[in-house]
Amino acid sequence: MRGMSPVRALLVASTILAASMPQLLRAVETPSLRSDNAATFSNIVIGFVGGFVGHNNQHHGPVRLAQRIRPAFPKDTYVRVFENRRRKLAYAAILQLLDTNHDGILSTEERTRARIILFGQSWGASAAVVLARELRRQGVPVLLTVQVDSVAKAWQNDSIIPDNVAEAVNFYQPHGIIHGRAKITAADPTKTEILGNYLTDYKKTPVQCPDASWFDRVFTPGHMESECDPRLWSQIETMMRQRLESRATSAKNAAAVPAPANLQVSPQP
Repeated sequence: MRGMSPVRALLVASTILAASMPQLLRAVETPSLRSDNAATFSNIVIGFVGGFVGHNNQHHGPVRLAQRIRPAFPKDTYVRVFENRRRKLAYAAILQLLDTNHDGILSTEERTRARIILFGQSWGASAAVVLARELRRQGVPVLLTVQVDSVAKAWQNDSIIPDNVAEAVNFYQPHGIIHGRAKITAADPTKTEILGNYLTDYKKTPVQCPDASWFDRVFTPGHMESECDPRLWSQIETMMRQRLESRATSAKNAAAVPAPANLQVSPQP
């Protein structure tokens, strides 16, 4: 910026930085899936943390669950946790993973063979339902949604499960300033099975959360306990494992049955 006054040079530099900031942020926020796309994932498990928690905060239930199931689940299972405000990134990651031939278009085959589980706690639980609804618009099925003490933001609906979800379950506790939704229902009960709306009263069966903040201990103890309850998250892990194993067995058996000679299936966008 030779020949410019220091003030003008500073203004020009600020303008250039401001103009490039959206691109920089997109580069930082866009999930890197190059290495992931080198392999084909049969299962996709996406979780969301609540509040303003970071996706890698190991003190929170969804993060701990993801860390536990990564080495335990089949190697072709993609497991990732997002902040609830990063739902669009999770959506983009799923579509990118489903696009196994990398042509930018989801074929009928790529959509229907998806085995996806979505889960979350608090705002993260609501984000999981909203994401399922967004996947419905793409014709992508979801095996299971799991809501833990679900709290919807003002513009969200976490109570009605869309009909692309095969099964849904809701865990909640009723106490405190922040408490979860007590009931979820299916948009179409013929397509979605509500496994249950399960109440846990932590006043009767308290859970110790040594890593919780003083604010959570004082103002939202029940909501806090739902996040660190080891029995609850172990139950969720078991449910996930059962669904993925059951679907994998069904797919294997279906593949063993020869298709009629005159049956032709053409992938469609």
